[in-house]
Amino acid sequence: MMTILWLKAFHVIFMVAWFAGIFYLPRLFVNHAETDSPEVIERLKGMERRLLYFVTPFAFLTLGFGIAIIMNYGSEWFAAAKWLHYKLVLVIILFAYHIYCFKLLKIFKQDRNTRSTKFYRIFNEIPVLILFAVVILAYIKPM
Repeated sequence: MMTILWLKAFHVIFMVAWFAGIFYLPRLFVNHAETDSPEVIERLKGMERRLLYFVTPFAFLTLGFGIAIIMNYGSEWFAAAKWLHYKLVLVIILFAYHIYCFKLLKIFKQDRNTRSTKFYRIFNEIPVLILFAVVILAYIKPM
């Protein structure tokens, strides 16, 4: 029992760290899309790159501890935990979101952004909605 609690603790710790970065990165994209100042643009490019590369290991650690939890509970539990299947779909979407952030980082690095600040403000809300759904699924287990 103690092993599963440690796995869950580290899963949540790395998830919180990952989400902190995923919440802040699109806000940097908003600021980047708003400014015309070359100095600010260069500063934002560095901040965006460092933040995305800093939080990426947290994404994989979150995934790794999540897989360890599933393995610890076993295949019968996994098959019966329908809520977890929905959670995993959301995690896959979040990983796609994270990967898309690398594409946006490249676009900004090359000064080729054509999207509006409104796009990035909406883009910024996606992980918030995913987090709400994941937490509800994990704690309420509605299925």
